[in-house]
Amino acid sequence: MKYVLVTGGVVSGLGKGVTASSIGVVLKACGLRVTSIKIDPYLNTDAGTMSPFEHGEVFVLDDGGEVDLDLGNYERFLDVRLTRDNNITTGKIYQIHSVICSHFASLFLRRNEKEIILERLFRQVVPHITDAIKDWIESVSAIPVDGKVGPADVCVIELGGTVGDIESMPFIEALRQLFFSTGPDNFCLIHVSLVPVLGVVGEQKTKPTQHSVRELRALGLTPHFLACRSAQPLLENTKQKLSQFCHVPAANILNIHDVPNIWHVPLLLRNQNAHEAILKQLALLRVARPPNLQEWTNRAETFDNLTNSVKIAMVGKYVGLTDSYLSVVKALLHACIACSLKPSIEWIAASDLEDESARLTPEAHAKAWETLRSAACVLVPGGFGDRGVKGMILAAKYARENKVPYLGICLGMQISVIEISRSILGWKEANSTEFVEHATNPVVIFMPEGSRTHMGNTMRLGSRRTLLQSSDCITAKLYQNPEYVDERHRHRYEVNPEVVGDLEKTGLRFVGKDESGQRMEILELPSHPFYVGVQFHPEYKSRPGKPSALFLGLVLAATGHLEAYVKTHQNGSI
Repeated sequence: MKYVLVTGGVVSGLGKGVTASSIGVVLKACGLRVTSIKIDPYLNTDAGTMSPFEHGEVFVLDDGGEVDLDLGNYERFLDVRLTRDNNITTGKIYQIHSVICSHFASLFLRRNEKEIILERLFRQVVPHITDAIKDWIESVSAIPVDGKVGPADVCVIELGGTVGDIESMPFIEALRQLFFSTGPDNFCLIHVSLVPVLGVVGEQKTKPTQHSVRELRALGLTPHFLACRSAQPLLENTKQKLSQFCHVPAANILNIHDVPNIWHVPLLLRNQNAHEAILKQLALLRVARPPNLQEWTNRAETFDNLTNSVKIAMVGKYVGLTDSYLSVVKALLHACIACSLKPSIEWIAASDLEDESARLTPEAHAKAWETLRSAACVLVPGGFGDRGVKGMILAAKYARENKVPYLGICLGMQISVIEISRSILGWKEANSTEFVEHATNPVVIFMPEGSRTHMGNTMRLGSRRTLLQSSDCITAKLYQNPEYVDERHRHRYEVNPEVVGDLEKTGLRFVGKDESGQRMEILELPSHPFYVGVQFHPEYKSRPGKPSALFLGLVLAATGHLEAYVKTHQNGSI
């Protein structure tokens, strides 16, 4: 196995994930098979319980793994299906080691060999934890993720955080040992750093990168490449200075400057012959071919040349950090590109639509409603907790009554059920037991198999099958009339099956159910141009060039082209 390690320095948020993904794209374009691993040094076992405001979205994999959003970048860029084991955390490593220690303890306690217990259970970060990290990397990198047989040619590893962080030290040491054991022809280290320009001086400053590389070398790792982030292209004298003081050949100093869209990043690397230098470092020049990135070139240039846009109202809870809905944003982008449009996403804090906001913050309330009314379509994404729910219900009601295309995802679907129950059935106290535990009319309930005491990894997670109940519905037509669809889930609550009959009397149709027939997965309002709610998260499987069927339907409906598209295509891509 060949390894490409991507580390970061100076500051966080430089785009290591996009850089790692783009390196993978270029290597894949050279005919190599590529897999990816993300290392997150935090103590959590997964990203499931992290705040979206602080960490961004939680990306969900087919196997139910709740992982860092960078794995979403890997899947979208490389078009692969990763597993929870492709995300390594400190919590996972120590959890496994704890299980091993517990096994030894129980084994020796049964034999009453107490002295042996003390000897065998003595564990250290080095070598025991570092060995566990290396073993994990070597075993996971051999698992195919592209649907083919056999291991990949190259594994791209991204080390989260910044070089010098205390929490990442065991991983740095493990990676140093991995480099030593695999040999120089099997390991390539790319260090992503920042080259800032001070406003007063106007000079590209190399000192932050110099210090970052010095810190990395002090830990036993010397970078083969520098991937320098900057606002403008690096000047030649800047490259020479970096080469001289960082001990990296000038030809191996890659510049990833700001670009109109991230699809240009693989092209930037290709144009700087990064693929040739990386292949040379990994002794793969003989087996690789020249990179074919025509599809990426077309996609990047097409987006740059688009002039028309569609206004999409995103009514959510975590709009303060757009990364909280990163996969939703990317799915909208994929759908809009397929329709030759640029997405114009209007972020609306759901709480700003509520009546209470009109009293406390009238300007924000007025602006939120003005934005909602000017949008061509409405999207209510997933979320947890009762904050902003009243605003989401008002947004769903507005879209339903005014025939504005609406897509509700997870919580957004449940919001539709609550709104219709209140407005049409007249159940004024209709609610979810997530918000009111003993609701008079519980139209959304806690799933029987869920856990009320443990919050991490206890939801209905991962890819689940949804059986389409009819071919005569917009969802089935957008998916090209299959018997079922497999989409990823992340929820604890579901539509109460006892009220489905009453809801369908209002004209609402549940056109998708799980394999038991008791769990509602997709709802539609046939009298509406496009009013769809889904319990799953279709955004997780959207890809550039292969947009999610439902996101595509939303954009087509917003631009008045849905009916014509369904008649001629009846599938989820263009």
